[in-house]
Amino acid sequence: MTVYIPEEKISEIKHAADIVDVVSEVVALKKTGKNYLGLCPFHSEKTPSFSVSPEKQIFYCFGCGEGGNIFSFLMKQEGVTFPEAARALSRRYGIELPTRTMSPEQKRRMSQREHLLAVNKQAMDFFHDFLLKAPGGEKARAYLSGRGLTAESIERFKLGFAPKSWDRLLQFFSQKGIPLNLIEKSGLIVPRKSNSGYYDRFRDRIIFPIFDLSGQTIGFGGRILDDSTPKYLNSPETPVYSKSRSLYGIYQAKSRCREKETVYIVEGYTDLLALHQHGIDNTVATLGTALTSDHVRMLKGLTGTAGKVILVFDSDDAGIKAARRCIEVFDKEYVNARILVLPTGHDPDSYLSEFGVDLFLETAEKHTMGIMSFLIGSAVERHGLTMEGKIRVLADMVRPLAQIADKVERSIYIKELSERIQIDESAIYEKIRESAGPAAEARQAKRTRNGAQKSFGSGESRLERRIIAMMLQYPMIVAEINRRGLIDHFSNHELKSLGQVIMAQVEHSETNVSDIIASIEDSAQKSLTAALAMGEEIWDYEGCLRLINQFMASKDRRSNRLLNEIKAAEEKKDFELLNKLLQEKQVRARKGTSQPE
Repeated sequence: MTVYIPEEKISEIKHAADIVDVVSEVVALKKTGKNYLGLCPFHSEKTPSFSVSPEKQIFYCFGCGEGGNIFSFLMKQEGVTFPEAARALSRRYGIELPTRTMSPEQKRRMSQREHLLAVNKQAMDFFHDFLLKAPGGEKARAYLSGRGLTAESIERFKLGFAPKSWDRLLQFFSQKGIPLNLIEKSGLIVPRKSNSGYYDRFRDRIIFPIFDLSGQTIGFGGRILDDSTPKYLNSPETPVYSKSRSLYGIYQAKSRCREKETVYIVEGYTDLLALHQHGIDNTVATLGTALTSDHVRMLKGLTGTAGKVILVFDSDDAGIKAARRCIEVFDKEYVNARILVLPTGHDPDSYLSEFGVDLFLETAEKHTMGIMSFLIGSAVERHGLTMEGKIRVLADMVRPLAQIADKVERSIYIKELSERIQIDESAIYEKIRESAGPAAEARQAKRTRNGAQKSFGSGESRLERRIIAMMLQYPMIVAEINRRGLIDHFSNHELKSLGQVIMAQVEHSETNVSDIIASIEDSAQKSLTAALAMGEEIWDYEGCLRLINQFMASKDRRSNRLLNEIKAAEEKKDFELLNKLLQEKQVRARKGTSQPE
């Protein structure tokens, strides 16, 4: 714990917060028995193995081994510290933290992330107010109105305008006493080459604030109003903003993505705003970068195992290149994405205006194409089916086909390509093998390793694991375990350490698994605790005593067997073996695992 958040406040947060509620923000969960199940947000998987227990207020992934309580989840998902996770939960559940009592030193030590988020929020308000109220925002208001954007959309997405000035935002922050180095880290100002100060990064641009899943402002995009370049300018990478983990509109779209189990992906700010304005709220946009595994995992978490991902692309070269870049990442994340190709000359806004929402949705439902089919069709259209054209089509398709790891899926598309360009399948296979080589084998081996469920503690004592699980699931037995000194006899160091933590925590029946996890600093031990606590074994007092007696009897047998081996070595005068056995006895004695003679 840090001095900033009193222990009683942490306890209040734990009692107020609901882990299912929080996890549901990023993972589509379905109730299965007592628990909820979904796709893990921390690794690639096709079948859900991420379990959340509302009763125990913990999560555990049986695929990758990540586990913990509500704080652990936020820390892993958002990449934040414990105090940051606690403060985020306190805001969510309306719990006031005593920040006013912080000393100057404590204020200085507040997290950089929280400072940067606060700076971004103030910048967003500055840009938004300038757009709506300042005389200098008139041309921006006229531009947005001309694009058909409503006041409701401008407010919902907090659109703004950066004045045509080199230092207006810089002056705004200077008047508030915000340190320049902090504003620079946020990416809002840029140092002059002459080292004589700073200037505003965004000038004379429409501003699109970028939010994370929880609605915090993490970055900005800016669009110029004339033909200047660059047309779009985004925030640089910062401690709170990463293009590979951020999607425009994700905060506004997340609930509808969950509701519809479908997400549309477009390539720009205005395309997204057009779809949202026409009621297609389950739409997100990339931020000037190719889709990444983090993006797809985030969307898959919202839409669930049966969810649909539809890419709305133009049929031009840029759209084709975007589709090619998506293949490997969708394949890696087990997502069968579809492509909705708009007619030539149309973007989402013009298409919706001309043809209407109903036709757009009908086309998305019935007339989308798989990415590979789209690429095959585009290549044929571009090169034709002459002899030379077929060779070029095949050359275009070799790499995308090689990126498909599933052999059955790949064979289906090879068959489709073979029939389309009238080239024998064996020749296509040969081209793919030549192109892929050892790199493809390495990718497949890595995929297999990552997809396989981790062996969880295969070398640990089965009985010791069961005893720890029993202590977590039936805390009333802890007093008996303590009385017998059972944990002192454990041979596995990790389980022994965990048993000692549990005994120290479970002093009364009100202490739960989430509290125990909160007291553990090591992340691996947190995950181990969650894994053992997730068991569904039904315990009663008599059953617990039987397991304890079984463990003690097993320990006695090990001890007696060692004594018999020592006696036999003495009789045979095998002094080398005798020395080894005596050393083993001493080790067991130090660990507390041997009985007195």
